[in-house]
Amino acid sequence: MRLPMLFSPGPVMVEDCVRYSLLHYDICHRGYEFEAMFQDTQQKILKLFQADENYYSLIISGSGTSANETCLSSMFQDKDKVLLLSNGVFGERLEEIIDKYRIPKVKPNYDWAEMITADKAEEALRENPDISVIAMVFHETSTGMINPVGEIGRLAREYDKIFFVDCVSAAGGEFIDVVNNNIDICTGVAGKCVGGFPGSAYVCARESLLRLISADQGKNVYLNLGKHYEIAKKSHQTPNTPNVTLFWALNKALEHILEVEGLENRIARYQKCAKILRDGLRDMGLKFLIPEGQMSNTVTSVFLPANVKLKEFMAAMEDDGHVVYAGKGKYEAMGMFQVANMGRIYPDDCWKFLEVLKRNIEKS
Repeated sequence: MRLPMLFSPGPVMVEDCVRYSLLHYDICHRGYEFEAMFQDTQQKILKLFQADENYYSLIISGSGTSANETCLSSMFQDKDKVLLLSNGVFGERLEEIIDKYRIPKVKPNYDWAEMITADKAEEALRENPDISVIAMVFHETSTGMINPVGEIGRLAREYDKIFFVDCVSAAGGEFIDVVNNNIDICTGVAGKCVGGFPGSAYVCARESLLRLISADQGKNVYLNLGKHYEIAKKSHQTPNTPNVTLFWALNKALEHILEVEGLENRIARYQKCAKILRDGLRDMGLKFLIPEGQMSNTVTSVFLPANVKLKEFMAAMEDDGHVVYAGKGKYEAMGMFQVANMGRIYPDDCWKFLEVLKRNIEKS
């Protein structure tokens, strides 16, 4: 059987050491061995975000959305209001969570793939002094755009607001410095740039903020940030039975980044692979959704020629051993697909991908 090459933004292909970690012998999550691994993983998460001693991390069993819901369902008191800066599908996912928990929000109008600006955010802050939290996505996967987290972080500091950032598709693929970017709380997941498996997510937050969030304040039983923090501090465990096996895989994926490849080298590899792909796509005459200066290190959104049908093209690519991702919403109807170079993707894989892509476009 020919194994497919996943050029999709999660799940991703993993290194062998991460895959083999799933064969770890069975342990009890209430035992000392799990507690030691839990604490080790917490420290690795802090290093991933370049956090200092003022930050603390937590691990959530679930997807990236589960980590976002854990935070957003727990952070707000009755009169709190959030400024949501959204310009894509995953900004709208944050909005869905915010609305489900009936959190008052201010949401400036941005189209998908429109760059968020500090001016518009500051205008909203001036007009709504009762805003307590600013929320946004670091890497809007639906477009491949990197949002101006540093600029918004400076506003959050200036206006004394809590800054929440969805880093689900950015962690391990972009330089994220929670201290310098004034990020108070952020989320990530194993099954994207970190190169682990779906199902283990995490939170990195200022511990001074976590101390203020009680379990009773949370509006969710399982996805309860205060409860996760209290149990982690007390016993180095999770409130409920976690997906223990995937915790091992997350730990191994982080170990591979931090101790084998190196975070800077990992990001440099992603940048090199993205350049190979984008140069090749451009040489084929394909058009990008957004300017290259706004693109992430790991996702490229590109349009097929008008005569090529997206679903047939994707099926042909998959038959040829290479999986890409259809654009979301209106972009799918426009013939847009996404090429991701997350996880175990190396330059030679990218050159091969371009050969396969060209062959399948030409025969369409």
